[in-house]
Amino acid sequence: MPKYVIEREIPGAGALTSEQLKGISQTSCGVLQNMGPEIQWVQSYVTGDKIYCVYIAPNADMVREHARQGGFPANSVNEVATIIDPTTAE
Repeated sequence: MPKYVIEREIPGAGALTSEQLKGISQTSCGVLQNMGPEIQWVQSYVTGDKIYCVYIAPNADMVREHARQGGFPANSVNEVATIIDPTTAE
C-alpha cells in the first residue's frame, strides 16, 4: 500500500499545547475510524509552522478526504517513492 507525506501549514504549530495536540489527534483518529481500515496514520512531525504527517492509504484522494472531513489543511500530499536511511550507504 502506498505511503504519503502530507504537509500541513498551521501557523504556530510548534507552540500548540499537549492538550491541543491531543484534540487534533482525537479528531484525526475519529475520522480514520469512520473511513475504515484502508487508511492509517503512522506518525506526525510538528515544526514551527507546519505539521508533516505520514499516512498509508490506497491513494492520495483518500488522504485528502481525511483532511477535508477532519478540517485539517493538506497543503501538499506526496507519495513516497522510496525510503533511504544510513544503511542505504552500506
